[in-house]
Amino acid sequence: MAVSDEAFPARKRRPSIGAFVSPNLSDQKLLQSLFLLSQDVSSRQPLRILLRKNSASVIRKSRLISVLFEELVRNPVIVFPPSAALCFEELYIVLQRIKVLLEDCSTCSRMWLLMQIPSISSCFHHLIVELSTLLDIFPARELNLSEDVEELLNLIKKQCSEKYADCVDAGDENLRAEVLKMLENIKREIVPDHTKLSAIFERLNLCDSASCSGEIENLEDEVQNQNDDKSKADIIALIGLVRYGKCVLHGASTPRIATRRQKSAAEANIPADFRCPISLDLMRDPVVVSTGQTYDRSSIALWIESGHATCPKTGQTLAHTQLIPNLALKNLIAMWCREQRIPFDSTEVNVKPNGVALNKTALEAIKMTVSFLVNKMTAWSQTAEVIDRLVYELRVLAKTDSDSRTCIAEAGALPLLVKFLASENPSLQINAVTTILNLSILEANKARIMETDGVLNAVIEVLRSGASWEAKGNAAATIFSLTGVHGYRKKLGRKTRVVKALLDLAREGPTNPRRDAMVAILNLAGDREAVAKLVEGGVVDMVGEVMDSMAEEAVAVLELVVKRGGVMAISAAYHGSMMKKLTAVLRDGSDRARESAAATLVNICRKGGSEMVAELAAINGIERVVWEIMGTGTGRARRKAATLLRILRRWAAGLIGEHFSTQHSATTLDISTRIVLPA
Repeated sequence: MAVSDEAFPARKRRPSIGAFVSPNLSDQKLLQSLFLLSQDVSSRQPLRILLRKNSASVIRKSRLISVLFEELVRNPVIVFPPSAALCFEELYIVLQRIKVLLEDCSTCSRMWLLMQIPSISSCFHHLIVELSTLLDIFPARELNLSEDVEELLNLIKKQCSEKYADCVDAGDENLRAEVLKMLENIKREIVPDHTKLSAIFERLNLCDSASCSGEIENLEDEVQNQNDDKSKADIIALIGLVRYGKCVLHGASTPRIATRRQKSAAEANIPADFRCPISLDLMRDPVVVSTGQTYDRSSIALWIESGHATCPKTGQTLAHTQLIPNLALKNLIAMWCREQRIPFDSTEVNVKPNGVALNKTALEAIKMTVSFLVNKMTAWSQTAEVIDRLVYELRVLAKTDSDSRTCIAEAGALPLLVKFLASENPSLQINAVTTILNLSILEANKARIMETDGVLNAVIEVLRSGASWEAKGNAAATIFSLTGVHGYRKKLGRKTRVVKALLDLAREGPTNPRRDAMVAILNLAGDREAVAKLVEGGVVDMVGEVMDSMAEEAVAVLELVVKRGGVMAISAAYHGSMMKKLTAVLRDGSDRARESAAATLVNICRKGGSEMVAELAAINGIERVVWEIMGTGTGRARRKAATLLRILRRWAAGLIGEHFSTQHSATTLDISTRIVLPA
């Protein structure tokens, strides 16, 4: 079968400590706590959709136990015999475990709960057996129970002696078998029968698009609760089934027009250990190099591909260029992202070295869903509202993992999306451009976007004159993603329309779209020819305008522009004002901004001549600021500050002439990277 019975181990729960430790209470307080706990459990409603018989059985027994303890509370024994105290403590633990199990079953994914029917039913049965054992040793005589209470105790014992089969709902087992069979058929590329699929979803009360979306979110949470890759992959197969059923049975989701992309890593206070030493951004795929240092895979790979043979952080020569995944750190980062509600591609199906997906069921479910959506989009009778919902569903799917991005592109979605980029409907335009952005995260799709007729030009038009700031920002983020490929960076950097549109957005847009534009400009500035276009378009003016509000991005752009020949634009246009702005960043900026500001000032002084050094030296308190960086800055900032101090001292000593220039021998990190977050 596609997913065997054993493929679904018991869910990793998060019970309270009280589920396993008896309370350290006096006899009377323990009795009172038992009464309250049994009341709490007995007041709950049986599970409505699955495990109804199991939950109803254990709640009914808890209700009887509650009556028993109510009688004991009303007629308290002054001192419990030791056997009674021990029995009560154990009863407290069992009741607490029952409470946790009921809570867990009521809040988790229905599909995942269905797959665990045998193990969860067994858990309920084992808890009832434990209750029966404790009631058998209950010291009734030593507590001098009344005849009525003893009769109640015997009734509870009888209730707890029922057989396991009496508590299991055959309907649950049959439904589980149906789902397992459907997963097997999907693996064999057999499209699920519409009637059977509808019956399963109706039975699980997945009755509309919203409930299906909630179920998908719950399943994604379950992925995080599993430790082994097999279980994660099997849950992802269930996600594929629910997503397919949602689209086929209930139609695509209604787009959320007014929302921005999920919280980005740039907006969070990222722990230092989670930042890549090269990009200073959140690591998505941390890897270890031969020196033992950890970097984000994309950043260190680009560093090595650029011809460097040293470790960027230590300067040591790399013994080899193998990149070893740091799985422990990746798991910690994934957990942190989940807490911060930052997207993290942790639910992707793992692949074998030969590229074959570990879970064919999940892959086939994705293909079926994409095929359904794309075919619906091509139907001539669809209204604009329906098209918008279909594109939004593709956008959500493209956000999930690389398999989905591959399937969407291979299904021919890009040519269809092009015509929606020119739509006057703001929601449809946003969803179309954001889908392309999410597709562009996959390297293979970058080539498809660049080569598919009309796609790039349509994205550029949205960047220039999109119907909303969000559409423009996501178009800028798409440009950034494409510039991750060196050849595409050169091609895009030559386009005056791209450069002008990015500079305009960086000046005028709201914070998030401006940031998208700035990082795209930052990537373009990695190419010398593109820098010439940027300078011609007024990048130095733009940096000066946004320095106060976006210091990190502005200084990073300026650093690359100066490094690749743009220093004369600063000298001609700004004289000392830019130096003062950079000094202000040195004094008050973030670690990352101060590092870039120090490096920029070094290059300005070296390439701008003695006039620029004089401008810097004339700034009040500059040496004190440089000394402070040398003491408190990052490693690179301290090195640059030391170089800057030497330049200032040489100028003060008259050792720097009009044509001052020196070869920059220190290794600098000129790789600018940023994670493109699925939108």
